[in-house]
Amino acid sequence: MPEPMTNEWLDQVAEDVVDPDQRIVDPHHHLWPVGGAMPYGLAELTADTSSGHAVERTVFVECRAAYRSGDPAYLAPTGETEFVAGEALAGPKRLIGGIVAHADLTDAEHLDELLDAHAELGRGLFRGIRHSGASDPHPEALMIRPRGREGLYADPAFRSGVARLGRRSLTYDTWHYHHQNGEFAALARAVPETLMVLDHFGTPLGVGVYTDHREEIFQQWRLDIAEIAKCENVVAKLGGLAMPDNGFGWNEAERPPTSDEFVAAQGPYYLHAIECFGPDRCMFESNFPVDRLSLSYRVLWNALKKIAAPFSIDERDAMFSGTATRVYRLDG
Repeated sequence: MPEPMTNEWLDQVAEDVVDPDQRIVDPHHHLWPVGGAMPYGLAELTADTSSGHAVERTVFVECRAAYRSGDPAYLAPTGETEFVAGEALAGPKRLIGGIVAHADLTDAEHLDELLDAHAELGRGLFRGIRHSGASDPHPEALMIRPRGREGLYADPAFRSGVARLGRRSLTYDTWHYHHQNGEFAALARAVPETLMVLDHFGTPLGVGVYTDHREEIFQQWRLDIAEIAKCENVVAKLGGLAMPDNGFGWNEAERPPTSDEFVAAQGPYYLHAIECFGPDRCMFESNFPVDRLSLSYRVLWNALKKIAAPFSIDERDAMFSGTATRVYRLDG
């Protein structure tokens, strides 16, 4: 069997592009320099976004790539912003239109200095911060180890940092697990002036102790998503459910799923989130290259287009490009 994520493995599923004229802004991907956590640089991103779909812009989201070494340690994340900004300006047609960087939002003493440094090194692309809240009592089963700590969202210092982002017209991207959705809803209610982006549906887990509990988790997830959607300062990224930790097992299969198989397995998550948030507060995302462990860029966007097919042209445009363009201010 070809090794997952390789082109040989991904190419086992070949599909024509669905609706090739649909404009797309991909609001969530990562990059690493050579030797980074995953083999995915500007060349790989360009190859994926040029594989048939009309991807016009993208947004890079922090992944602890190219951090600075040395002192002061709190400025280490600025190395990632500098790296990505350089790649963006070197890339074709300035594909990367925005950068969501990392900052320790509990560090009140240095937060403004760090945000200023991101803005300077981002060369006009800095749009917001992701400080992950992901925390789980059973991390040993997870391929992507969580970096958050328990109780982070309720920490007054953290909430103050999130509020600071709002006052500076920056977004806050979150990443956490399904059992933390209630904590995130409380954060969103406590800091209503900051625009928050819920990444990856709140990441319903499906491995380790969560294996064989998909339906139970799904039913509680439905309730939690409806509650989060009541917070008008939250928008939802729809994607990132093909990570190995979601437990669908495609990364270990003989071949990747087809777009129809993807829709059958994951469509209910997408449709429920769209129903709760509405298309104007939803944006489809790739989460590449992490979701590339399960399927190709072309097949993923084919699946998303099939999920969106029942919606109007304006609603589809919002989910594929309009919401992301507005939230991350990509018109400039």
